[in-house]
Amino acid sequence: MEIIEKKLEKRQIAYITYKGSYQEITGLIGEIVGFLIAKGILTTKGVQWMGPPFCVYFNSPHEVPVEDLMYEVGMPFAGEAEEKGRVKIKITPEQLVLSTVRKGSYSECAVAYGEIAKYAYQNGYEIVGPPMETYISDPHETPENELLTEISFPVKRNMSS
Repeated sequence: MEIIEKKLEKRQIAYITYKGSYQEITGLIGEIVGFLIAKGILTTKGVQWMGPPFCVYFNSPHEVPVEDLMYEVGMPFAGEAEEKGRVKIKITPEQLVLSTVRKGSYSECAVAYGEIAKYAYQNGYEIVGPPMETYISDPHETPENELLTEISFPVKRNMSS
C-alpha cells in the first residue's frame, strides 16, 4: 500500500453533518447533488463540481453504537449557492494529509486507517484531525471489487523529526 503526503487545496464545499448509520451516506450525497443542481443552480449560477464526494468520520463504529455515528458528507464545488435546509456551505482551509487509495469494497477500507496511522508514527507525523474517505468511483457504475476510495488523515510534521 503506497502512502503519500500531499496538500489538499482550500475548497468550498456543500455538506451535511449527520448522526446515524453509514447506510445513509448514498442518500445524503444524493441530497447534496440535488441541492447543487436544484432550480438550475448548475447553469444559472455557474456552479461547477470540483471533485468527488467525500465523508469525514468523527467517531468509529468500534467505539459507539450505529445510531451515534457522527460524520459529514461533502461535495466540493465552485460558484455561489445559498445554504438550504440540512445542506450547509463552508470553505475548508488548505491542509497537509497522508493519503492512500484502496481498491475494493468500502468495508475493506478500515485496513488503510491502521496503515496510515502506523506510517505517520514511524515517519514523524502527528495526526491532527479525523479521517476522510473520498469516493473516486461511482458505486452505481463500478463493481464493488473495483471501487476506488482515497483515505486521508490531516497531519503535521513533528519538528523533532
